[in-house]
Amino acid sequence: MPETPCPCGLGEPYDACCGRYHRGEQHAPTAELLMRSRYSAFAVGDAGYLLRTWHSSTRPARLDLDPGRRWVRLEILGHTGGGLLQAEGTVEFRAHSRHDGQRDILHEHSRFVREDGQWRYLDANA
Repeated sequence: MPETPCPCGLGEPYDACCGRYHRGEQHAPTAELLMRSRYSAFAVGDAGYLLRTWHSSTRPARLDLDPGRRWVRLEILGHTGGGLLQAEGTVEFRAHSRHDGQRDILHEHSRFVREDGQWRYLDANA
């Protein structure tokens, strides 16, 4: 049986790509990989992962994902910082989805910072 491709768009199988982060086997080493893994979490409906990777200062108490929204494609437009030895970074992206038969695009500049040595989503400017 063929492996499911990862929703993040890197072309790897989900289990070997973002699935390892979702399962807690590894932590995303860069802000961009955390952003990709968070997009994949939206695509597979993993609200727990989204909350775990949200910075404690901006994390909501709960997160209810819309089961009617289907995430179909991620475009990374650029990034600043967010590397292995950096403490903060940004990722600009477009996330394409469908909801009730309508296409939607979320264009966002997300900010990421390290917390307890791991990358966390801080906030965004849409």
